[in-house]
Order: sequence, then C-alpha cells, then structure tokens
Amino acid sequence: MGSLFRSETMCLAQLFLQSGTAYECLSALGEKGLVQFRDLNQNVSSFQRKFVGEVKRCEELERILAYLVQEINRADIPLPEGETSPPAPPLKQVLEMQEQLQKLEAELREVTKNKERLRKNLLELTEYTHVLRVSKAFVRRDVQFEPTYEEFPPLENDSLLDYSCMQRLGAKLGFVSGLINQGKAEAFGKTLWRACRGHSIVTHAELEGPLEDPETGEVIKWYVFLISFWGEQIGHKVKKICDCYHCHVYPYPNTAEERREIQEGLNTRIQDLYTVLHKTEDYLRQVLCKAAESVYSRVIQVKKMKAIYHMLNMCSFDVTNKCLIAEVWCPEADLHELRLALEEGSRESGASIPSFMNTIPTKETPPTLIRTNKFTEGFQNIVDAYGVGSYREVNPALFTIITFPFLFAVMFGDLGHGFVMFLFALLLVLNEDHPRLSQSQEIVRMFFNGRYILLLMGLFSVYTGLIYNDCFSKSVNLFGSGWNVSAMYSSGHSAAEQRKVMLWNDSVVRHNRVLQLDPSVPGVFRGPYPLGIDPIWNLATNRLTFLNSFKMKMSVILGIIHMTFGVILGIFNHLHFRKKFNIYLVSIPELLFMLCIFGYLVFMIVYKWLVYSAETSRVAPSILIEFINMFLFPASDTGGLYPGQEHVQRLLLVITALSVPVLFLGKPLFLLWLHRGRSCFGVSRSGYTLVRKDSEEEVSLLGSQDIEEGNNQMEDGCREVTCEEFNFGEILMTQVIHSIEYCLGCISNTASYLRLWALSLAHAQLSDVLWAMLMRVGLRVDTTYGVLLLLPVIALFAVLTIFILLIMEGLSAFLHAIRLHWVEFQNKFYVGAGTKFVPFSLRLLSSKFSDDMA
Repeated sequence: MGSLFRSETMCLAQLFLQSGTAYECLSALGEKGLVQFRDLNQNVSSFQRKFVGEVKRCEELERILAYLVQEINRADIPLPEGETSPPAPPLKQVLEMQEQLQKLEAELREVTKNKERLRKNLLELTEYTHVLRVSKAFVRRDVQFEPTYEEFPPLENDSLLDYSCMQRLGAKLGFVSGLINQGKAEAFGKTLWRACRGHSIVTHAELEGPLEDPETGEVIKWYVFLISFWGEQIGHKVKKICDCYHCHVYPYPNTAEERREIQEGLNTRIQDLYTVLHKTEDYLRQVLCKAAESVYSRVIQVKKMKAIYHMLNMCSFDVTNKCLIAEVWCPEADLHELRLALEEGSRESGASIPSFMNTIPTKETPPTLIRTNKFTEGFQNIVDAYGVGSYREVNPALFTIITFPFLFAVMFGDLGHGFVMFLFALLLVLNEDHPRLSQSQEIVRMFFNGRYILLLMGLFSVYTGLIYNDCFSKSVNLFGSGWNVSAMYSSGHSAAEQRKVMLWNDSVVRHNRVLQLDPSVPGVFRGPYPLGIDPIWNLATNRLTFLNSFKMKMSVILGIIHMTFGVILGIFNHLHFRKKFNIYLVSIPELLFMLCIFGYLVFMIVYKWLVYSAETSRVAPSILIEFINMFLFPASDTGGLYPGQEHVQRLLLVITALSVPVLFLGKPLFLLWLHRGRSCFGVSRSGYTLVRKDSEEEVSLLGSQDIEEGNNQMEDGCREVTCEEFNFGEILMTQVIHSIEYCLGCISNTASYLRLWALSLAHAQLSDVLWAMLMRVGLRVDTTYGVLLLLPVIALFAVLTIFILLIMEGLSAFLHAIRLHWVEFQNKFYVGAGTKFVPFSLRLLSSKFSDDMA
C-alpha cells in the first residue's frame, strides 16, 4: 500500500530480453503485475509484427476451447473453476496442448455428428410410425370419398373419373402420405385442389401431441395427411407441392400385410437406435466430463499466453535479432521486484545469458499510479471519474474519504435512515467474500463495490441525525430539554418581575392558540442542549424558521472551509513541483480574496453566535445587512457587531482589491521578467541509474551523460520557460481566464454549498409528510381495529421509507455530494489530466472465465 496523498514515483526502464527467455520473463512479470509496456512498433500494423503467428495459434486454441465449453454447457455438465490461477504454459508444452485439443475437437465433432445423425433417423422413424398408425384409420373409413371443397365434382356423377374408366384409359391410382406443419395445412389443401383440378383427394388428421422437427429441432404440432391421386402427371405435381411446403413424405404401403411388415421393421429399428443412441450419449458425456476437468486451467493458460505474445509484439529487436528491447513504466519502489522477476524468468528458461534492465531519462509524463485497497478503492473511483490525476499532484481521494460521506450526511441527516443504511452496508461488508455478491447483477454489484462508501455515509448520517435531533422526522429527548415551560407562569414570579416581562396566566393560556417562550424570563432557558438541537423545537411553530437559519449558516461555513482547504492543497502542489512563484503570485492572492470576503462572513456568523445571548438577541444586528453594508459604505452609523467594524471592513476590502491585479498580472509579468532578464539553463539530465551491476554497456552509457545532479541549478520559475517557445500573450490570457473563473467562482461556489441546506430541508420535510400521512393515521385508529390496521401501515411505511427516502433521496444527496467535490473543491487544486497506470497483469484474466463462458 503506497501513499494515497500522491501518486507513486515512476521511472522509464529499458528491458533487454534474450530471444529464448523473453516468453518466460514476460510470464514472470505478468504474474506480478509490475510494469506497463510502451508500444515500440506503433508504425507497424498488427499483421506484420513478429509474433503474429503465435497470436493466431492462441486464437485457434481459444476457438477450440470455446467449442468445448459450448458442448459441456449443452450437456449440463458443471464447469469447475479453480481457486488459484494457473501460470502460463511453458513453450515446450504448447505444441503438445495444441495437438491434444485438436484431437479432442475432432473426436467430439465426429461423435456429435454421429449422435445427431442417429437422433435424426430416430425422429424420422418415429414420424413414420405415427403416419402409418393414423393413415390406417383413413383406410378403415367405410364411406365414399367426398370432396374437400364444394366445387369438387362427385365421383358417381362424372363418368370420366369413374374407376373402371380410368383403368381403361391406363391411369393408375397413387397415394402420398406424410406430415405437414399445422399452420400450413389449410394452404396446402387449397394449393393441391387448384393445381390438380380436383383429381386428388386429401385426408388429414391432427396428431395427439407435438413432435420435434428432425431438421430444425423445433417442437411443433403436426398433421398426418394422405393424398389419393390418379395418373403420373398429377403425382409429380403432388410431390412438388409437398416439397414446396416442406412436408415429410413417407412411403405408403399398398396392402395390409406390407403395412404390418413395415410396422414391425420400424419397431425393431427404433429399439436398436435407442440402444445405440444411449451408448453414444454415454460415451460423449464421458469425454466431456474428462474435458471439463481441465478446461478452466487451459482457458486461463491460453489467455495468458496470448497476452504475453501481445506484449512481445510491442517490443523491438536489436540489429542482431537475438535480443528484444522493451520499454516499460515501473514504480521506483518495485524496481527490485522487477529485477527479481527477470532473473526468475531467465532461470526458468535455462538461459546462460540473463536478461537485465536499465532506467533511462525521459521528458515524457509518466502514468499515474495510486495504490488502493478494498476500502479506498471506491473513493478513488469517485475522483477518477472526474479525471485521472496528473503525475505526482495531490490526490483528493485521501480527503474525500472523510469529506464525501460527511457532506452527504449533512444533506441526508436522519438518525433512523442513517442507521438503516449503515446496517445494509455492514451486511455487505461482513459478507464480502460471498461469491454470489461479486458475480450478481449490475445494480447489486454496484452497491457491493461501494459498500465502504455506504458504510461511512450511514455512519456520518447517524451523527448528523443526532445533531439535527431527527429520527424518522421525530426528535429524541435524551438529556432533557433546556427550556422550562412552567417558568412562564406568573404565579412563580414576584410582582416586579410580572410588570417587567410578559408572563402567562390561566386567561392567556385559555385565549391564545400560540404561546411564546421568553428566554429573558428567569428560569425559562436553563442552558443549551448537550448534543444537537433541543427536542422542544419539534413542537414549536417557528421550527422551520429556526432550522433554516441554522442550516443555511452551517452550509456557508462548511462550504468556505472546504474551498479554502482546496486552495491550501494547491500550495502543496506548487511546493512539490518547485514553482514557488505560484505560491506568492497565485495561491496567496486567492486565499486573501477568499478569506477577506467570505472568511469574514464566517467570522461574523461565529461572532454573533458567541457574543449575543438569549437576553440580547433582540438587539443583535442582521448579518446580511452588515455584509451588504460592507460594500456599500453607508453614510449613517449602523452600530455594527463590534467596535471598529467599519475600519476592519475597509481594510479587508483594500486587501481584496489589491489581490485581484496581483492574481491577474503577477504570474505573466514574472515569467516575462524571467524570460528577458534572467539566463535560463537547459533541463538537467539525471542520466542512467545503474540497476544491474557488472554491465560494461551501462558504464559506457553512464559515462556519456551528465549524471551530476545539481550541476546546473536554476531558479524554479526558469524550469517552466525552458525548452519551449515563450508566448506571453497565451500565458496572460490563460491567467486572466483562470482569475476571472476563480473570482466569480468564489461567489457561485459559495452559493452552491447552500444545496446542503436545501436538501437537508427537503429530506426532513419528506420524512415528516410520510410520518403524518401513514404512521400518525395508523396510531390514531381505535384500539379495536388499530392492531389490524397498524401492521399493513407499518409495512407500507417501511417500503416507502426505503424506496423514497433511502434510495431516491440518498441517490440525490449522493449526486450533489459528488458535484460539490468535483466542481467546488477539486477545481481549486486538481488538474486531473493524467493517464492511469495500467500494468501488464495476468492475474486479472482469471476472473474473466465465468463471463466469457456464459
């Protein structure tokens, strides 16, 4: 676990891999996931690279394995998944594995083909049996042939169609029997009638149950038909029409004896086919079960092998074609592990010349690597969704761990709702090792991945619920109210006190619907509530007025503190990147502008809270009026919050007015002065860092570089202008735009934090409405039916609370908290223009087996 405050320090390393050990070295590197490869063959197409043949071989193996998995799933055989990921296969075993898989595929295809052929023959024989059984009933009908349609001429009325006449003309009576799809039967009969001009008779009947089509495998309803026709010409027409309608035509026996022999032969063949088909299926299942035992490891091995060859295609060869050169980004903390992985790969391959590495200087911006664990990963994803951090800049995720759930809880503050969310997240955390949670549907998996965010959001919501004294819209009286109602009665006070203040008596209580507690009366206000809002405010008619004032001021205070903290974090960025002039010319003017206006507003709020008590609250000045008068300079004296307020405010305005031109012009003019009046040296090179000793090539490379750090020391501001063409107009325009955006943003962003107040008010009011419309109605019902009604009311209240107040309101507060971090907080110091470090890791492939095979 590295530092979460900044990204890891990266370096560009050059790997020298012997041709015989490159595969093993990359396999060892992939298992550890240490480096990100750079493509050294960007101008070469993927079909012209060195290892394209090996990649095609891996794709062929993937095709064979996909076919095996498809057949295993079709046979309902469970696919075992190993707990550990197998390593990439050695090169010596690749050809053997390919030969075994090809042989297994050929055998499976042959057995499957024979099985399908046997199954098709069995279905055809079964159909033929049904045709013989049903058509036998057609012959037994003791009725004359009747026309299918009304236009069909009766046989006895047409001498040309008389059977004896047909015999004299040499015509022959023929029969065609078979099966036809139920949906095509009507059209089939009409087509026969029109094509044969009535010289055919169609008899059909529906089968009792559906049968499977031997060609398509679809289970459909069938009709058995028997067609009688005269003459060969009509017979050809009938057969062509049967072919057009995809009828299954079977021979029709001429005599009863022939029918009986065919039936017996069919029964015998069907029994034989059942036996052979059963043995074939048993053998096929045995082969698939044996293949299923190793298919998981082989799928992972082939994927790893393909990934290794993809990385090898990104390497370049030296002039002798005996050594591969790769360039990789690697964290400096992992250089030792990188060297050990190369030694391990060389040792496994048995090479006499080991592979080695060097770090090389570069002006390119390295990728950003921030190591996370299961707790910090969710918060880092929130920051990365805005933009991956630039290299080595301050990472907001460290502070987001606290500020994000806290700002969410300010908008969602409710003791009951927060506790329910906390229990749900705690359940996910305690069962995080359950495989069904990590492999569930997308929505459930989204909640599971953010379980620690939900846990902190629920915990902070419990805290803010205690501060608001709000639990399902009801207050909780834990310590006793600090207000005493009985002290307002006149009977408990002397005559002098009764004349001085407005007290209650029986007449006042009887004739007034609203009574007001006066904190200036002795004994009425006994002190503040120990934790949060006093529960008596839940009964007050001016409750919303009081809470709105409190939450609005609290939102302003939290927002200004949050934004000021973001500006301060920018100072740490300037210190790290050695741009101290940005501190004096950018960060300090920004802080002065923020604090002299909005920081002073926070001061006035806190000062009024501390100085003015309940007795002096009536003479306390309005903060809003005082803040407006700060800019208007009124002629009359308004009294103010404290003595000398006018002079302090004018001083703050002067400081604010002076910070604006410094913010606009300070940095561009300083850079122009550096460019014209100071001599700037080139960027110093640190040269090669010797990682593997006893290498003469490295020593010679080191000798040709200037490796003495600090030889060319220069001013921090000079680093920004070197090696680039200085454009004063562009720098000035950029700084002016940034300054205008900051000055206007201070106002709009401060107003944006009022969403903390607005959403907190909306959540409290929705909770109050839900309680009033459901629970209050259920609790006021007569005791006779109250118990029966209370159970469904509680169930409906729980469902609406979960879906409206927890899910919908929680999602709304979540999105607003994200906006406050992305726009109001992170834009003060976070650039987010980096590229994420994507290491070559073979461990990630093992988790994709279930998804690919689904």
